[in-house]
Amino acid sequence: MAIPLSNGLRALFLVLGCLMVATLTYTIYVDGSPFRRDLLTPWMIATLVDFYINTIALATWISYKESNFITATVWIVLLICSGSITTCAYIFIQLLKLSPEESLQDPLYHVLLRQEIKYLGFNCFADTPLPDDGSLNAPIHKGVEQKTKQSAVVTLRIAFSLLGFLMLGTLIYTLITDGSPFRKELLTPWMTATLIDFYINVVALSVGLGCLQGIGLDQCIRMDIVIDLLWEHYYERLHHQTAAAAYFSRSSLPDLIQ
Repeated sequence: MAIPLSNGLRALFLVLGCLMVATLTYTIYVDGSPFRRDLLTPWMIATLVDFYINTIALATWISYKESNFITATVWIVLLICSGSITTCAYIFIQLLKLSPEESLQDPLYHVLLRQEIKYLGFNCFADTPLPDDGSLNAPIHKGVEQKTKQSAVVTLRIAFSLLGFLMLGTLIYTLITDGSPFRKELLTPWMTATLIDFYINVVALSVGLGCLQGIGLDQCIRMDIVIDLLWEHYYERLHHQTAAAAYFSRSSLPDLIQ
């Protein structure tokens, strides 16, 4: 019997997270604190720049995935401080949240996208009850929010293009000033630990990109805008139906009195 993909992914990120915890513990034991000036060699700096560019990509996904600002902020702070340990923990938790149906269908798809986007469809409102909080009588103004999301797409494209050029410049500069990175003396305990941390994040990003197969964050944001439009259409339709029902009720009131 084949092992479900969701179980394989849970095992993968659990093992990678434990590997990074063990690596961090061992490196602190044998080489002391990482906060030492002598560790900041040119190639260590270049590796850290590369590492935190990947961290920015993961933090962008977490901020997109989490609807609660405080929750997203806590996860991003943990990601900056503990690197791939947080990456593995976050993905592992998201995999545990999947329903049995989602686990069997396409677990990565359901993990990567926001909850409301996963159920995008024109029939999603069929069984939605009428709201009784008076929201039908409130005007819906979503233009500003939609423009903000569209501008976010452009901002992210520019930001990640600049980060790519930053890494390219850092790589070229370090090659010119410090030579080849493939030297034995560069593999200090903390450089090794940093590389393991870096490549665990690379695995997470590679798995995600492989699943999306060309569906980028900007397209997800566009899907989010479609969701907003669907909800706006839904509430406007309900508003008109409610207003029409109230009108006919009032117009028939004299007949009922007579």
